[in-house]
Amino acid sequence: MRWMIAATVAGLTLWATPPVSAQNSTARGAIIGGVAGAAIGGAATGTAGGAAAGAAIGAGTGAVIGSNRNRRARAYYFQRGGRCYLRQNNGRVVRVDRRRCWR
Repeated sequence: MRWMIAATVAGLTLWATPPVSAQNSTARGAIIGGVAGAAIGGAATGTAGGAAAGAAIGAGTGAVIGSNRNRRARAYYFQRGGRCYLRQNNGRVVRVDRRRCWR
């Protein structure tokens, strides 16, 4: 029964939080991780201390995972349909000479 209450609270909290800027995935990860950690910690231990510990651990883990999303992807070559493309750092995909994919 406690896990149902914790899941409901976590769902309502996630639904009620305003959208965080897409540029700051660290804050988004910390918020989601903290709420999920509190729900799991509270459900597992049944105490407020367990919920607080779960929130702290979840927020830290979520912030670390979210900060990795902020990094820009490296450029790389890939093939699709027999053609060669380059994915640039800014996210654009351009078609390039087929020999680039065979290096």
